[in-house]
Amino acid sequence: MNRIIFCNFLRRKAEGMDFQIYPGKIGKRIYNEISQEAWEHWTKKQTILINEKKLKLINLEDRKILENEMIKFLFK
Repeated sequence: MNRIIFCNFLRRKAEGMDFQIYPGKIGKRIYNEISQEAWEHWTKKQTILINEKKLKLINLEDRKILENEMIKFLFK
């Protein structure tokens, strides 16, 4: 059964994710407030950021940069 949520990114009701896709408090917020469609927008933007900023996800600092960008993109 599909979960319908109010997506804060799209500003409308949309299909929610089937499970928590990201860990921790941010993950719970994403699960409750971000739709599958909005998450797909983020994954495309994430790829662009990784390539443009030459981020290496093995590096903790680069992961923090990407997480901050994700929060800005999805919630602001």
